[in-house]
Amino acid sequence: MFDTALYVVFPYVAVILAVIVGLYRYFTNRFSFSSLSTQFLEDRELFWGSVPWHYGISFILLAHLLAALFPAAWGAVLGSTARLYVMEVTGWGLALLTIAGVLIFILRRLSSPRLLAVTTWVDWLLLATLLTQVVLGLWVALFYRWGGLWYVHMVVPWLVSLFTLHPHPEYVSVLPLVVRLHILTGTFIIALFPFTRLVHVFTFPLTYLWRPYQVVIWYRRRTQGAS
Repeated sequence: MFDTALYVVFPYVAVILAVIVGLYRYFTNRFSFSSLSTQFLEDRELFWGSVPWHYGISFILLAHLLAALFPAAWGAVLGSTARLYVMEVTGWGLALLTIAGVLIFILRRLSSPRLLAVTTWVDWLLLATLLTQVVLGLWVALFYRWGGLWYVHMVVPWLVSLFTLHPHPEYVSVLPLVVRLHILTGTFIIALFPFTRLVHVFTFPLTYLWRPYQVVIWYRRRTQGAS
């Protein structure tokens, strides 16, 4: 029953919560459906945190997604020892890059009184959860080697079982504690998603594709004596 609650009920609740609350927030408070950027308050540290974070997390999520969508092809790619080593080392580097980005985000808010004043408890919870999730992922990669392979053979079947509404929690309930914490923290992020700034990943400026051209006329004060 405990495994069912953690690896069946919790994932379904997290997804349902993310969808329903996300849609409600979009249609009732669309202005908040953004990153609510604080760039106008401080942009130097934001740049140095945003670049490593976005590059690191984008490639990490892409690798997880490709392995889940194409497990056979992913397993074939990692079938070579050389490619497996390259993937492992690349994952370590991306994880360190992502951790650096999150730490800069945290230090940026702590070091700026103006940013600290507009930072909510949800922001702190999100930053702490993201940092925990990436650290756990790096821990798994360092101390439970060849994660790319057992992810395909154990976590992906669990995800497929959830998607097909025939859940099999036993696929992941036997994994080491750190791996299970990594899975549960990721599920918690999905549940936390609609209440945070993360919703901005779904705000695509699609209307830019068909809106009329915008004509911009620059006004510059003519210098004295200019013709």
